[in-house]
Amino acid sequence: MIIEDGNVRVEAGVGTPAEKIVLRNVFKLFGSDVSRAIQMIQAGKGKDAVQAETRCTIGVNDASFGIREGEIFVVMGLSGSGKSTLLRLLNRLIEPTMGSILIDGQDVTRMSKRNLIALRRRDMSMVFQSFALLPNRTVLDNTAFGLEIAGVPEAERNRKALSALEAVGLARYAASRPDELSGGMKQRVGLARALANEPTVLLMDEAFSALDPLIRTEMQDELLRLQSEHSRTIVFVSHDLDEAMRIGDRIAIMQDGVVVQVGTPEDIVMNPANDYVRSFFRNVDVSHVFRAGDIARHNQLTLIERSGHSVNAALERMRAHDRDVAIVIARDKRYQGMVSADSLKEAVRAGGQDPYRKAFLPDMNPIEADTPLSQVMGRVAESHWPVPVVDERGHYLGAISKSSLLMTLDRAG
Repeated sequence: MIIEDGNVRVEAGVGTPAEKIVLRNVFKLFGSDVSRAIQMIQAGKGKDAVQAETRCTIGVNDASFGIREGEIFVVMGLSGSGKSTLLRLLNRLIEPTMGSILIDGQDVTRMSKRNLIALRRRDMSMVFQSFALLPNRTVLDNTAFGLEIAGVPEAERNRKALSALEAVGLARYAASRPDELSGGMKQRVGLARALANEPTVLLMDEAFSALDPLIRTEMQDELLRLQSEHSRTIVFVSHDLDEAMRIGDRIAIMQDGVVVQVGTPEDIVMNPANDYVRSFFRNVDVSHVFRAGDIARHNQLTLIERSGHSVNAALERMRAHDRDVAIVIARDKRYQGMVSADSLKEAVRAGGQDPYRKAFLPDMNPIEADTPLSQVMGRVAESHWPVPVVDERGHYLGAISKSSLLMTLDRAG
């Protein structure tokens, strides 16, 4: 993190997206005796003690984390944990008590009202649980409403609104009224309205929780589809664990206003920060959380396939490493096949060129890293050997053995 002219520029590591939003020591307290409440918090007093003595309610307590550009970042916790308050601090619908909130390096907490309004119109949109559609307006006019308030000329706002409706599959309903739409369609209009100003940040407060389970799943799929077509930074508040695990690139867990853990679903399942976090994931089916690449081990012996390479040398390496099988890869690390000591010896006895190819064990086709564990378990259970895992280009990443699979399931409880 580098400070330049009072702004913060976040530089990510190699291959890591930059942080679009950065929170630094953010507090939000509701009440009149805020100064004394802050002192008590900094002295280590809990939420109940602070409220009892000062009558101040802690909404957010010293939140410090970053949200990466282009990710779906889910905030979840029990009712009253502060998740919706945290979301509303990002665009200052609720004013923070203390701390800094930086978007693209600009501190939102120090912006003038004029600059804040410009930021909201230019870069940020919000989708609420309530559809909040105007019943006397058409779908197109509802979608264009925010642009109309911003003073965008009619022709331009209608063009942008129609484009947003096309993105969510509702262009043919542009002339309809809200009472002619289903609940899922109304929420799509709400989403289109948020997309109409082409925001880089989309804030969603329990946006799908009022929908029936089947429609909710369809809306989740719609969000993921839109994200794949046009990547935005999405901050999504949810109380639904399945929803968080399904759509979230990373999840923040809140407890009594404190962000107790931030991580990928896999990170949190395997390494919960405390019993509160552990209780959220106690009954999670990890086979739907993890993917093959998450649990692939790198402890299998690899042999590089190249001309002139001695099979005897390969056999000696297998003997020295006490391995029954080895993974054969090309120089560019693409997976070629799997061999055993016995299959190599048999190929040498058979003679001819390219003994590696003749020695490949049958039915050892690799699986891709993004394959859900639920689709991997049967393959691993039936295989006599570890199952190789590759990336989308066929590069070898590791292998999954029965023991590593069982270890993952055991650690996840």
